[in-house]
Amino acid sequence: MAQDEEAFLARWSRLKRDEAQEKAAPPAEKKPDDAPPALPPVDELTPEADFSPFMQPKVGDALRRAALKKLFADPHFNVADPFEAYSGDWTGGEPIPEELLKALNQARTVLFREEEEHRKKEEAEQAAAEEKPKEDDGPARQDA
Repeated sequence: MAQDEEAFLARWSRLKRDEAQEKAAPPAEKKPDDAPPALPPVDELTPEADFSPFMQPKVGDALRRAALKKLFADPHFNVADPFEAYSGDWTGGEPIPEELLKALNQARTVLFREEEEHRKKEEAEQAAAEEKPKEDDGPARQDA
C-alpha cells in the first residue's frame, strides 16, 4: 500500500462527517412545478368524474385516499362478483333429503354405520337361509 493513502478509519470518519453536513443542509426550495396540480374538491366528486389527477405522485396520500374512498362509496362497486366462489352466502338452502343422504357412500359409513351393519347382517342371514334348502335336497348319490 502506498503511504500517501488515507487510513481506513480516518477516511470513514471523514465521510461520516461529510454525510452529516449534507443532511443538515436546508432542503432546496420547491419549484413551482413541484406543487400538486389543481384538483377539484373531494366533496364534489361523482363516480363519473375523472379521478386520474388524484393518482399523480405529487398528490398527498391523505387526499388520494379521500378521493378513492369517495369513488368506491358508489353502489356500483359494492356488487359482489357472482362467479367468485367465496363471495356468496352458501349456508342457506334446502338440506339434503334423507333418501339421498343414505345413498351416499361416505354418509353410509360415517352417519349411518349402525343401520348399515344391521342391514348387512340381515342380508347375510337371508343369504344363509336361501342356501340352506339347497343343502337339504337329499343325500348325494355316489357312483361306484
